[in-house]
Amino acid sequence: MIRLPLLDEELPDRFPDPRSALDEPNGLLAFGGDLAPERLTAAYAQGIFPWFNEGDPILWWSPDPRCVFHTATLRPNRSLRRALAGTTWQVTVDRAFRSVVKACAAPRPGQSGTWISPAMIDAYEALHERGRAHSVEVWDGNRLAGGLYGVAIGRLFCGESMFSACSGGSKLALCALAALLRSWDFPLIDAQVSNPHLLSLGALEIPRAAFLKQVDALTSSSFDPRHWQHLAPLPARHLLDNVDLNWSD
Repeated sequence: MIRLPLLDEELPDRFPDPRSALDEPNGLLAFGGDLAPERLTAAYAQGIFPWFNEGDPILWWSPDPRCVFHTATLRPNRSLRRALAGTTWQVTVDRAFRSVVKACAAPRPGQSGTWISPAMIDAYEALHERGRAHSVEVWDGNRLAGGLYGVAIGRLFCGESMFSACSGGSKLALCALAALLRSWDFPLIDAQVSNPHLLSLGALEIPRAAFLKQVDALTSSSFDPRHWQHLAPLPARHLLDNVDLNWSD
């Protein structure tokens, strides 16, 4: 019988030690609480994230190993460069946050549902309004061709989900995010739980202990969230032509 700690409604910043998470299911740490901005911010700052199906209790996780991308090595590969050659796509940041999250929430082919419930969408939009959650959008004219969203605390970016409406859309969004984060000295993108698709994009698995050590250092690092505001649209071809792109405000 699994016994999990129940989070205290009155203490939104209190979580069990992530190292005490279960081995099976891997990383399950606690349940309960809420999705208020204060609790979500405290969770990500401790290497913890929520993941549960609509109608179930809120579950909190910190898996071992952890899946991450290193921004220094995450760049467009040959197939993406070929796919995007000659496109007029553009990349923006924080221009269509809710649209990106809703697109990520749409069930994939063969799926009957999604874990990104309306309550989750509202919760991350509240974080976005506080400058904690951000989106990257890929545009084909006025159409969203792909995108992603996640949470930034200090110099750590925690990816939540991504989508493609056109081939290569999510990959371009991920490479664009990496280029931006490199320019700001963010070394990691947390991808949470590995899967074959993430690993094919260049993600790596690292021990939870190593990840948490970096979380402590990165989330305590000073970074002004206003840097995310007012970034100019970036033509996709700039990401393909300049591997040391400094995409800044």
